[in-house]
Amino acid sequence: MNAPRPMPAHGPAPDGPASAAGGATLRAAVARETLGIVGAPFALAAKLVEQSGFDAIYLSGAAFSAGTLGVPDIGLFTRDQLVEQTRILTRSVTIPVVVDADTGFGGPRDVEHTIRLLEEAGAAAIQLEDQRAADKRCGHLAGKQVVDTAEMVEKIAAAVAGRRDPHTVIIGRCDARSVNGLDDCLDRLRAYRDAGADWLFPEALASREEFGRVGEAFSGSTPLLANMTEFGAGPLISIPDLAGLGFAAVLYPVTLLRIAMKAMEAGLGLLAEEGTQEDLLDLMQTREELYDLLEYDPKHPEQHRFARPQAPQE
Repeated sequence: MNAPRPMPAHGPAPDGPASAAGGATLRAAVARETLGIVGAPFALAAKLVEQSGFDAIYLSGAAFSAGTLGVPDIGLFTRDQLVEQTRILTRSVTIPVVVDADTGFGGPRDVEHTIRLLEEAGAAAIQLEDQRAADKRCGHLAGKQVVDTAEMVEKIAAAVAGRRDPHTVIIGRCDARSVNGLDDCLDRLRAYRDAGADWLFPEALASREEFGRVGEAFSGSTPLLANMTEFGAGPLISIPDLAGLGFAAVLYPVTLLRIAMKAMEAGLGLLAEEGTQEDLLDLMQTREELYDLLEYDPKHPEQHRFARPQAPQE
């Protein structure tokens, strides 16, 4: 048996500073138009999102749990794992990366530390939710529990105090709509705004009318984030329509992962049936397209920005 090869000292993420834009760029963009923010389940997908002209990348807790770790979105990944994935994504693109930090990995002091670690990793915006950590689950599933408003207010205040860059966007997500109703959700969102949240994220709104109510309540004051996840509690609404309802940014957290998994399922079925991938070639990204996305010239690998210096020949 061969001896295992040593792991790189800094893990899989490329060394060096983040190339992704920070919070100042994200704030300027949201002031101009309603943004589309697409979840990237891995770095190559993040590059494709940027190439396709979208405004920002979303590091979704649900997509990270399922796509990278193969586990459900019930708070199983660690803060260190999330920070490392943030490092990977922020070194793969130049557009801002919005990071889902779940409940913040503990109380206010833990939240403050989480914000600093994610900011150092290159996050432009960091999202915190008011779910109870012990019952953490996808925001569109039944059985959620939320903490007291005062507890979440403390976390938001700690997040604001913890950031080193005043432009880093702190997002307060409220999961109370499906637990206590829309009125409690609105009250909580106001409290989160007053505690310093830069953007507000009302999760699992159930109808276009509810999106309109939330938009009207915060019109002209605080940017609102809409979640257009598929197969969820509410309707799928277009970016122009959400802009008209008062929303400043729109998340597509698991869209690419769902598309990719369905395509892989179909491809595996055909490969198993026919014993060759020949009929799938027209559906594949070519070698040239992959290299173009990676900004890689195989004739000059040493010119890639992450190429390691070659050792001198003896």
